[in-house]
Amino acid sequence: MKVLWKMESGLLMEVVDNMPEPQPHKNTVATILKTLVDKEFVRIEPIGRIHRYYPLVSKQAYSKGTLTNVAKGYFEGSYSSIVSFLVDEQQLSVQDLELLLKQLKKK
Repeated sequence: MKVLWKMESGLLMEVVDNMPEPQPHKNTVATILKTLVDKEFVRIEPIGRIHRYYPLVSKQAYSKGTLTNVAKGYFEGSYSSIVSFLVDEQQLSVQDLELLLKQLKKK
């Protein structure tokens, strides 16, 4: 998805060429794109025997859905449990927590 958001659209080989090294095999990328099409995250425009791929969801909407699924699937829907986990794993600093608290107080 990141590559498609950056490119805005692309053919299979253009997507592969824009992926970071080591680049996956084109069949792997084609399978992932097919899954994203099936899930309606990406649409295709047929051009003869090939397809141009377009993202259908924004990065923000995709991120929100992914985070919601992680919260429901692994943290019983609790976002505070996610934050606690990140603190325990030393992935979230005191400065990060202070910034989050400031953002919460603004809203």
